[in-house]
Amino acid sequence: MTAETISADASGTWKLGDLPVHRIGFGAMRLTGSAAFHHGTPSDRERSLAVLRKAVELGVNHIDTAAFYFSSLRSANELINTALSPYPRDLVIATKVGPHRDLHGEWGTSARPDQLRGHVEENLRQLGRDHLDVVHLRRMRQDSIAEHFGALAELRQAGLIRHLGISGVEPRHLAEALEIAPVVSVQNRYAVDRPDPVDDEVLRMCGEHGIAFVPFYAVAGAAGEHGATTAHDDAVLSVARAHGASPAQVRIAWTLHRGPHVLAIPGTGNPDHLVENVAAGALRLTGEELARLDASRRRAR
Repeated sequence: MTAETISADASGTWKLGDLPVHRIGFGAMRLTGSAAFHHGTPSDRERSLAVLRKAVELGVNHIDTAAFYFSSLRSANELINTALSPYPRDLVIATKVGPHRDLHGEWGTSARPDQLRGHVEENLRQLGRDHLDVVHLRRMRQDSIAEHFGALAELRQAGLIRHLGISGVEPRHLAEALEIAPVVSVQNRYAVDRPDPVDDEVLRMCGEHGIAFVPFYAVAGAAGEHGATTAHDDAVLSVARAHGASPAQVRIAWTLHRGPHVLAIPGTGNPDHLVENVAAGALRLTGEELARLDASRRRAR
């Protein structure tokens, strides 16, 4: 693949509400260090800023972030603000609220509904915005999300939020949210080597309702917040060889093949990996290759 010549528009487009985005976006979690949060070592600031600017040059117009994306020295939101403000008119910044980390990076108690406004306002302050394009409520093990999602719906009515999403949910939570306000996006953990019939059903429901399904850790796999996995099964490796692509590119391409409503938000602090990730949006897998990858995924259960 000639990655340097491929831009994000090769992946196609989808609308988050009324906001069109390319299906290949960018996840900001890995901007702050060699691994997420306080794992690994903090990133080089100038390199992280360069990655963000390069992403926009390559046509990326959907960035996923959160105020709790920070390491001991770096804040993803501050990097985004510094690198990209004043923001391009077509750039959509999606964020998440609910989880909380203190100044030392320790995870605290998740937000109560009445605390979500503070989470939203902190993202606004860090990003230098007067409203947030998309805000996802990250479910933190609560059985019902109605009260929390309702609080965000009120902030949408107040003009602080344009569109709402949810994250880490089961089908019943999506149905619950849709009774309260429109949902434009669902972010769940999802990968070619992580079979989960619950998430498959969420993906199906999203397609039925015209909602974007946005997997996270699609490249990282089992490694999760610690970085990209190096454990690729034979199916991924063989498809990668056939296309002269990397295993990470095959993982991204498989994700996008799950449906036209599926978006990808691979994250990296490496400029070369960024170019490869964006180029994966042009990788077209054959029916036989998809069947092989799907069969491998089923065997992983």
